[in-house]
Amino acid sequence: MTQTPALPHPARPILWRWAWNLRHLPDRLLHSLRRQHAIRWLSDTPAPANVLVVCHGNICRSPYAAYRLRELFARAGHACTIESAGFIGPDRPSPGNAIATAASRGIDLKPHRARLLSKQLIDAAQLIIVMEARQADALRMVFGQVNAPILILGDVDPRHVETRTVRDPALQSRAVFAESYDRIDRCLLVLVNSIT
Repeated sequence: MTQTPALPHPARPILWRWAWNLRHLPDRLLHSLRRQHAIRWLSDTPAPANVLVVCHGNICRSPYAAYRLRELFARAGHACTIESAGFIGPDRPSPGNAIATAASRGIDLKPHRARLLSKQLIDAAQLIIVMEARQADALRMVFGQVNAPILILGDVDPRHVETRTVRDPALQSRAVFAESYDRIDRCLLVLVNSIT
């Protein structure tokens, strides 16, 4: 006798959403304070000459952010070296949706290849930008003391946020890439305006 697969329990999506909301409640409640603190710190700090942008795999968020940040600093007349790197998988290209979404915004990710984080990159940085709070923790866990200040990019978002994490669009649709890249653009604009 063949058994029909069980349908998902109707309460599961509700419970999942409730758990997600509860987990990210501190992000929503503390966003305004974190944003004020980050902007004040950026405004009071000399403009960095070397910035490192970090995400998990260095194929979607951090390469896009690095290219956009170079463009914004150049427009502001600030000379700065900007690198990007990740925790896993060196020498991988950006996925097609990343390349297409970035291209629609004037950024060419085709030549990009993922780069692994190294002590040398971290030591050279005067500012490290991460996409998630856990990436800041991972940097300290893997590399020990990190001398450069670490900014969680989502903390400077001018909009009301559900989470401080800039969503990882890897393996997602173009719409998710657009959402992530929109948020990166908003946050980087605040960062550059605060620094320069």
